[in-house]
Amino acid sequence: QVQPVESGGGSVQAGGSLTLSCGASAYTFRYSCLAWFRQFPGKEREGVARVLPSGRPTYYADSVKGRFTVSRDLANGTLNLEMNSLKPEDSAMYYCAAGPLSGGDCPPLSESAYNFLGQGTQVTVSS
Repeated sequence: QVQPVESGGGSVQAGGSLTLSCGASAYTFRYSCLAWFRQFPGKEREGVARVLPSGRPTYYADSVKGRFTVSRDLANGTLNLEMNSLKPEDSAMYYCAAGPLSGGDCPPLSESAYNFLGQGTQVTVSS
């Protein structure tokens, strides 16, 4: 099984933009809930955004609403996270993850409910 792999991280100044991408197997991409998490030093991963297998976003963390957009690129088989108006407090390691669809919905964004199969990509925002 192909593991999701994150890319697109880097260093930007506050107010800048980055787009993260995550590749996954065709099966995972088509049938799983896909999500972005981030982890601050010394903290547990926290959910940032989530999409249904249909591609419809169903969750954004309050801290990123209006600035981040999660989407699926069907042509390339990637899950993307477009991040605009970045703030220093967005600096973290970002991970993509897959979770099971159940009853037509995705599980809550907890570490235990999702599979983190990539190494993450670092985002650093300087003031």
